[in-house]
Amino acid sequence: MTQAVYEMQGLTKRFGRVTALDHVDLHLHANEVVGLIGQNGSGKSSLMKTMVGVQQPDDGMMKLRGEEVRWRSTADAARRGIGLVHQEQSLIPNLTVAENIFLDKSCDFFSNGWYRWKQLLAAARVQLDKVELDIRPDTLVERLDFAQRQMVELAKVLSLEEMVDDDLVIMFDEPTSMLSDPEIEDLFRQIRRIRQRSSVVFISHRMDEVLELSDRVYVLSDGRQVAERARGGVDAKDLYELMVGKQRTTTKRSGSATAAAARRPVLKLDEVQVAGSVGPISVSVGAGEIVGLIGVQGSGAETLCRSMFGLEEVSAGAVLFEEKKVTIRSPTDAIRRGIGYLPAERKKEGMLEGMSIADNMTLTFGFDYAHAGLFADHAKEQAQAESWAARLKVKASSLDEDIERLSGGNQQKAVLGKWLMSRNLKLLVMDHPTRGLDPGARGDLFETMRELAADGLSILFVADTLDEVILISDTIIVMRDGKVSAKFEDVASAAPAEETIVRAMV
Repeated sequence: MTQAVYEMQGLTKRFGRVTALDHVDLHLHANEVVGLIGQNGSGKSSLMKTMVGVQQPDDGMMKLRGEEVRWRSTADAARRGIGLVHQEQSLIPNLTVAENIFLDKSCDFFSNGWYRWKQLLAAARVQLDKVELDIRPDTLVERLDFAQRQMVELAKVLSLEEMVDDDLVIMFDEPTSMLSDPEIEDLFRQIRRIRQRSSVVFISHRMDEVLELSDRVYVLSDGRQVAERARGGVDAKDLYELMVGKQRTTTKRSGSATAAAARRPVLKLDEVQVAGSVGPISVSVGAGEIVGLIGVQGSGAETLCRSMFGLEEVSAGAVLFEEKKVTIRSPTDAIRRGIGYLPAERKKEGMLEGMSIADNMTLTFGFDYAHAGLFADHAKEQAQAESWAARLKVKASSLDEDIERLSGGNQQKAVLGKWLMSRNLKLLVMDHPTRGLDPGARGDLFETMRELAADGLSILFVADTLDEVILISDTIIVMRDGKVSAKFEDVASAAPAEETIVRAMV
């Protein structure tokens, strides 16, 4: 075997009493794609951050082409050709594509605080061509869709090629979590192409993706490397069992769901139109009912959910909440009526970085536990937050820990816990709630959704995949081109065939 391009030996990282990495070994060879999987909190993020210089290890060794290295910063690692394509994108929205690509690099396009625009735009064009992205380099990033921003992230990393002599080491952190199937195929084509001049670490919760792209797969659990497998010697079921330490279960609810016709309607939409692009739509969500929305990107499912939280304008039709006609102009209106919203982009819209887990969970509804509704009772707030964190299986050393230190899945659980702190919650709207969750955490979320529904909470959610919308929904609403194209009721008793749903989606 040839010498590894990048190698980790006994890598260890601690945060107080929590050991995030426990003597992890990993090696990456030239022109190789290595998959990295593990449950939320398994250590994937800590390993990635250590490899790119975001944080330094407490013990162990890193070698780049046989030379021991210790990065002082991400810029230090980048100068040696180590780059990261972020899951939670790192681009600055109000700057141009060209500025974002080169802002963190030493180059000749900046002089005394001024841009040399002609050279900057020309150099950015070269990087965009590498990823086959046909946009103007002077476009503001905020005008791009998510898939385009993802390709700009990749172009930003590939710009290191002109700055280092050796091939690059590129890490992809959950790059497909918010992409449609065609966009995923485009990304995979780019990864296969750039591996000819790079070595790649691919992090994903989706077993099929890891097996499709990777030459070898590392499995992490509780900060330890528990397995290394070649692609041909393992299947998705094997990887799942290595990751969670138990056999996969996908059992549906049976028999306990109240028939849709017998439920008291909590939310009813009558010929509703949203933002000129969605509708007219008529949908209802009963008490204790889980209604799943599914459709391809642009179907309108996400926009419809946002309108129920006052983030998009309902321009026509009637919204009835608890059988009364209402107008929801803002999130404040929604919260006052007992509507909660779990956004797809949790870091941008769902949590406050720099604050503790407990503060994030209690900030909105802390006064629900106040003395006489006036004086904060921090002990009661903390007790409720701890109770929900335990029920949701939030993995943290303490709720006083900064929420930024949690894995993506545990951040998602904390954001969900914020809404469950409400004593007035009647409808929970969830936009792609399973994005970034590993199979174990996804199972925990589904179990919680079932328990909440059994307690009478109504849930409207946008599903990521066919299997999850069939697995968890009482009613499935298929959307296409801003309208309802199919509806399936009493799914627990008679689930529709996947191909029937697909035909309605496309």
